[in-house]
Amino acid sequence: MSTDIRPWLPRVTVATVVFEKGRYLLVEEIAETGRPVLNQPAGHLEPGESLAEAAVRETLEESGWHVQIEALLGASLLTNAITGITYYRTTFLARPLRHDPEHVLDSEILGPRWMSYEEIVADLSKLRSESVLATIEQHRSGVSFPADTFFYPRPAT
Repeated sequence: MSTDIRPWLPRVTVATVVFEKGRYLLVEEIAETGRPVLNQPAGHLEPGESLAEAAVRETLEESGWHVQIEALLGASLLTNAITGITYYRTTFLARPLRHDPEHVLDSEILGPRWMSYEEIVADLSKLRSESVLATIEQHRSGVSFPADTFFYPRPAT
């Protein structure tokens, strides 16, 4: 057991698996290493947001797509091998509603990419992390949970 008394604080992130007509919405982005990688629309939870709200916001910011959350796919812990930072990632299944081609994407995003499962697995080295394929596989398995699995109690008045 470690004698370090500092609290261990994983970073809270969200992601969406967006699937339509046999293709998944990914975003091509520049990783910490400087190389382009593929990821689901994903990012950090901001103060005052629910996890689902954060997932909807991040999807728009990174892809220009407005989405509706349909289900929870799962949650995972991942430690980045380069930075050593641990992330707690909640992944939602979302349905695309409409694309806003005028939406300015986050600066590290090169653009959205709709890809088939076969295209994704053809070169796994392009994926940002193993979480990308793991959550796609979760979607393909058919296992999901109600979108309201997480609830947010309101303070008593």
